[in-house]
Amino acid sequence: MTQLIKPGPEFAALFRAFEHTAFRLETRDRYNSPDETDSFRKYLAGEPDDLPWFQGWLQMVREATQAGRLFARVRVVSVPLSDYSRFGLWLAGYTFDAGDDIRYLPRDQAAELPRHDYWLFDSRKLVMMHFGEDDRFVGAEVIEDPAVIVQHNYWRDAARHLATRQDEFVTQHEQRDYQR
Repeated sequence: MTQLIKPGPEFAALFRAFEHTAFRLETRDRYNSPDETDSFRKYLAGEPDDLPWFQGWLQMVREATQAGRLFARVRVVSVPLSDYSRFGLWLAGYTFDAGDDIRYLPRDQAAELPRHDYWLFDSRKLVMMHFGEDDRFVGAEVIEDPAVIVQHNYWRDAARHLATRQDEFVTQHEQRDYQR
């Protein structure tokens, strides 16, 4: 049985329901989120931005991590970084401050990882992310097959082992224009 989830309150509820860990593998070079459009434009123009659309996420991450729950991600990125990936690296500074452990893995070192995005909650709830041709998030499906969940746990562990923390990644790849 597969449960389909559209973007919105039902999807957002997943982030308040997990008990211990929420892990995401991000494999795309671009995410076309309407909420980010103005901030991305400001980032490219070097303009200040207080990121109003991002505050709810940051607050949720802070609350979860203060309660002892872990948010962790691995971003598989093409090097050299695209403008969007540099924007994401800059935003990661804010999420890191809130408690989100985001690590980076160059695409050429991720050959054994899947090419799809997913969230894994408490190592037992797998949520596969789906995107349209325009790179917009269109929904997700909850996968209940134990063998598929075990495989995604393996990929999570491999990705975290191979990936480097944001500061190390920036040093290794001399990407210094992301800083706030």
